[in-house]
Amino acid sequence: MKIGVFVCHCGTNIAQTVDVERVAKAAALLPKVTFATTYKFMCSSPGQLLIQDAIKEKGLDRVVVCACSPSLHEKTFRKCLEDAGVNPYLVEIANIREHCSWVHKDVEQATAKAIELVRFAVAKVARNKPLEKTYVPIEKKVLIIGGGISGIQAAIDIAFAKFPVVIVEKEPSIGGKMALFDKTFPTLDCAACILTPKMVTVAQSKYVTIHTNSEVESVTGHVGDFQVRIRKKARSVNLKKCTGCGACYLKCPVKVPSEFDMKLGTRKAIYVPFAQAVPNVPVIDREHCLWFSSKKCGVCQKVCPFGAIDYEMQDEIIEEKFGAIIVATGFTQFDHSVYGEYGYGKFKDVITGLHFERMLNSSGPTGGKVVRPSDGKEAHDVVFISCVGSRDEQKGMPYCSRLCCMYTAKQALLLKEHDKNSQAYVFYIDIRAAGKNYEEFVRKVQDEYGAVYLRGRVSRIFEKGGKLIVRGADTLSGAQIEIKADLVVLATGLIAQQDAAKLAQMLHIPYDKHNLYTEAHPKLAPVETITSGIFLTGACQSPKDIPDAVATASAASVKALGLMVQDKLEREPLVAKVVRDLCSGCRACVVACPFSAIEMKEIEDRATKRKRMVAEVIQGVCTGCGNCTAVCRMSAIDLEGFTNLQIIEEINAL
Repeated sequence: MKIGVFVCHCGTNIAQTVDVERVAKAAALLPKVTFATTYKFMCSSPGQLLIQDAIKEKGLDRVVVCACSPSLHEKTFRKCLEDAGVNPYLVEIANIREHCSWVHKDVEQATAKAIELVRFAVAKVARNKPLEKTYVPIEKKVLIIGGGISGIQAAIDIAFAKFPVVIVEKEPSIGGKMALFDKTFPTLDCAACILTPKMVTVAQSKYVTIHTNSEVESVTGHVGDFQVRIRKKARSVNLKKCTGCGACYLKCPVKVPSEFDMKLGTRKAIYVPFAQAVPNVPVIDREHCLWFSSKKCGVCQKVCPFGAIDYEMQDEIIEEKFGAIIVATGFTQFDHSVYGEYGYGKFKDVITGLHFERMLNSSGPTGGKVVRPSDGKEAHDVVFISCVGSRDEQKGMPYCSRLCCMYTAKQALLLKEHDKNSQAYVFYIDIRAAGKNYEEFVRKVQDEYGAVYLRGRVSRIFEKGGKLIVRGADTLSGAQIEIKADLVVLATGLIAQQDAAKLAQMLHIPYDKHNLYTEAHPKLAPVETITSGIFLTGACQSPKDIPDAVATASAASVKALGLMVQDKLEREPLVAKVVRDLCSGCRACVVACPFSAIEMKEIEDRATKRKRMVAEVIQGVCTGCGNCTAVCRMSAIDLEGFTNLQIIEEINAL
């Protein structure tokens, strides 16, 4: 056995705190180490060539690279060994940057610790064994959970490559939150004008299947072979028979608040969410329909000329296989009712940004007029309050929602366009306008449209003389501010969907304390998850505006297509293995596995010839997390690449 040790300077990242030359000399004295050297940037092409030349000249069969985190460059050095004709799993990374130089200031102590880390890695690599990658078949179909703009864009990209894709949307129509908007910043494009063509594109594509009014109930399997159960809720309207003539909802006698119009307007018990809905077919709200509540009415069925109304329709269960899944579930609004000082729910004229969007929209409940919900009179003086549910640790939401500053500026501009006599006042903490042409847009709103920006918090809102009195502070002038407003608009933050955690647990993907989904790596794998084959796009991951949502959709679709174009999928061999003779069948590993990668299998005991149950790892599902090895009482499970013997060797080296 001949081990080579290669110590990286990483510019000055490591060399400034660690005496790398001394580390290399100490490594050369370790047992089984044949060669040790240093280089300024080991991950560079010359650095990798140095390793490959040493392998050939010195006959090295194992390598230790002392550099930065293996999460950054382990694959780089595995490829380096593979190109040199050595099994790629015979390399170990001693992390002397993040674990040493970056956390210490004293050169002597850091150098001593780096030598210890190298000793561990040498001990472990001596026990490494060649591993071979495995291959699994791929179901060439992609599931997209969520039919907002990011889900739609991902579907378009995948369909363009002529692979089948299925969209599952819980609402009666695709379109998501973008369908609510009037215009988009900073170009002021009509939201419907740029969204509707994309909705029509996916609806007309022969490669796209859309399941609206549907939810994913269960997901099992692994990358390349996900088994998904979808519940398609009874619409009570036959999609094939309905022509969208509208006779049914024109005659419906029931009126209820419209969710699409943020309850500022009404809809019928049988309704189409909005004019451009896809599919443009009504759905019956069984909770409010007189037929379902009392078996009375039935007028929609009577007036339908095509016999499309079906009161007996039941939920449909669809079970399909998919090779990859893209999660595009979007966001919801922060519950601003916790801000009692703003009077939301108490004063009708305190609304949210989405309420304001529906007012601005010409197809909205007010026909494009900005009015006071309390009396229907036009609102001229409007106060906008930023960061409602963002950057507020006391309310449990410390993060910035990113687009509130911009959509507030857009709404202030549109207010002036709708009513030249109006005046917008914006209370803000900081203005965050980091996108292309965003800063210029905010300046334009202030300079050309006369919006008054006040840096400070609002302390109280109350009613007096038919007006809302808004009290706050302008920290730039140091003055207390009191404004008489017709309308107050709260820029509420973006948060995860209510069922985000439940879906994450179903998919076996991680999520943070705010229930936002966590990517595999924030820089190197921004749309991937630790569960192979599942990708993220849009605001389910973090608050995103439309350009970013579309960009991540295309990124996720490329990742999914990267799987689809392969005949079979290559899988890392760093997975758990069960020694059947030691397994007692206690099922502790089955309970501990967060990926459902272990199942029980009946075998015949070689000694007693009796049938017994043992654990078996599904290699295509296992991610090599090691939970099972930790809970196994019989030490019957080992993790390839991190075996008990390898860990013991590291401890002995210490």
